[in-house]
Amino acid sequence: MSRVTCDLTISLDGFVAGPNQTPEDPLGEGGELLHRWMFEEPESNAAEIDGILEAGAYIMGRNMFAGPGAWDEDWRGWWGEEPPYHAPVFVLTHHPRSPLEMQGGTTFNFVADGIESALAQARKAAGDKDVAIAGGAQTARQYLSAGLIDELRLHTAPMILGAGERLLDGVGNLQLEPTEVSGTRLVTHVRYRVIR
Repeated sequence: MSRVTCDLTISLDGFVAGPNQTPEDPLGEGGELLHRWMFEEPESNAAEIDGILEAGAYIMGRNMFAGPGAWDEDWRGWWGEEPPYHAPVFVLTHHPRSPLEMQGGTTFNFVADGIESALAQARKAAGDKDVAIAGGAQTARQYLSAGLIDELRLHTAPMILGAGERLLDGVGNLQLEPTEVSGTRLVTHVRYRVIR
């Protein structure tokens, strides 16, 4: 069976997004700076970037797809007409809508019946490939709390956000074993096996 992975970039103080998230600033104040490593050092971090994009299916929360607040039925995501996923993406939501097909093989499927249903659909779509929990923090917390993630890959940016959306708030009794550590001046990558 395929593994369930989760890649998230976090600040040193544990935030995956800064405060005051809006549709215009979906990662909140300072949140964009978390991801400098992907854009300023892509060659040095190529293996980690490739690892994020090699899954056979993805799961994300509604906030990651459309941001906070009212949801516009014409919204097609933050990534333009060809999102980077190139695979089925299952969006957790309380407001179902028809699948949204994009260029390059990405189809956003909207799942309103919980995290287990989204995971079952993603596993079926992924075949032998991994399923990736793409974020955001609330979605990752739900899957971690339910014991449904096999490998957590944290990309820690050397910065303090001070507030925002914290990754591990409310996640209890999580045991992690580090299996690999690497990094550059803009990020430290740590792969953790989730111990059950």
